[in-house]
Amino acid sequence: MAVYNYDVVVLGSGPAGEGAAMSAAKSGRKVAVVDSRKLVGGNCTHLGTIPSKALRHSVRQILQFNTNPMFRQIGEPRWFSFPDVLKSAELVIDKQVASRTGYYARNRVDVFFGTASFADEHTIEVVTHNGVVEKLVTKQVVIATGSRPYRPADVDFSHPRIYDSDTILTLSHTPRRMIIYGAGVIGCEYASIFSGLGVLVDLIDNRDQLLSFLDDEISDALSYHLRNNNVLIRHNEEYERIEGQDHGVVLHLKSGKKIKADALLWCNGRTGNTDKLALENVGIEANSRGQIAVDQHYRTNVPSIYAAGDVIGWPSLASAAYDQGRSAAGNIVDNDSWHFVDDVPTGIYTIPEISSVGKNEQELTKEKIPYEVGKAFFKSMARAQISNERVGMLKILFHRDTLQILGVHCFGYQASEIVHIGQAIMNQKGEANTIKYFINTTFNYPTMAEAYRVAAFDGLNRLF
Repeated sequence: MAVYNYDVVVLGSGPAGEGAAMSAAKSGRKVAVVDSRKLVGGNCTHLGTIPSKALRHSVRQILQFNTNPMFRQIGEPRWFSFPDVLKSAELVIDKQVASRTGYYARNRVDVFFGTASFADEHTIEVVTHNGVVEKLVTKQVVIATGSRPYRPADVDFSHPRIYDSDTILTLSHTPRRMIIYGAGVIGCEYASIFSGLGVLVDLIDNRDQLLSFLDDEISDALSYHLRNNNVLIRHNEEYERIEGQDHGVVLHLKSGKKIKADALLWCNGRTGNTDKLALENVGIEANSRGQIAVDQHYRTNVPSIYAAGDVIGWPSLASAAYDQGRSAAGNIVDNDSWHFVDDVPTGIYTIPEISSVGKNEQELTKEKIPYEVGKAFFKSMARAQISNERVGMLKILFHRDTLQILGVHCFGYQASEIVHIGQAIMNQKGEANTIKYFINTTFNYPTMAEAYRVAAFDGLNRLF
């Protein structure tokens, strides 16, 4: 058994693990990363964020070709299979792996591939893919092992027509009809992807509103555009059992309904990847969803062990995971580079996409904060007309007395990019956070960003 000594060992090479490893290495620490795959990148690169967003981009391109009259000069609308579209995602994954492998090499971070577990709080045992056991002795550990789809015991995921959000990437055909059980972020994104490929989708939601954490107006807009794309949304439904058949799947609901489709995609929750870590050897206990509790310094109940990313739960976003990993390492090296990540914009890559930051109207009304609303509809924006992306709007919520920006909500083309302009102004201290910034600043024309100027004037014109 080979023994190696390190200052910091990071378990997992997804966004949180990469953020922690790079931060610690740049602070002069000797760092090792352990990943269960034979390639770096974590679930984010191989199964989650990167492939799903690459798929979405390809489907958007197909939709543009099939719906834009200009392209009729080239040919009639074309049909693309899911496996064909998936090939573009595979190319992006390869590029991401190459880039990230280079990061570790340049920063002299050692990478071990295999299954890691705690022997004690300062010792990690790694069983490599060829069966060799290696021991890593370290001063501190960052757990960044990510998450996987939650799989209830009464659903047969070995059936060839029942998938989760990981195994859907192995789908080798394009179903005519699909059931997506779970209408959270992942379920809504895949509903957009498959409906964009012409698949009839039944989206099963156990709540009475899609993505109820969003502003009501944005949630309603998403529902409308999904339905407009042949997605049948069924609210307030729960499964009783899922019956896999030779040529399809039947979903039996507690309401008595039965729905049949060619395939079923389960998108109902995630579980932290902690079951193989032997946490009992160090006195850490994961909750029922495999998640680890941490304090605001990302430290577990064991002082030398930290955790970040999906494995600690909320907000379970790649963007936040990078910052959480960097902050965990910042606490380890004590260089004042850490912060507790709680200002996280929402980015939902449906078609059209959604992004928001700050409070929504429901929250401000409940808290009795006097706010006003400014809106800009994309159908009136020159850039949106040029790009033929006229669906959507930007919505700014601001305090009617102080003019402080309280929330920014965007639905439509480039929403996940546009929201960061509002976030930047919201994060300014004192009087610098003001909606007047958008009318006192010149924006390039034509751009999507100038929607802020339009929305600001719209909101200020409501004041009296």
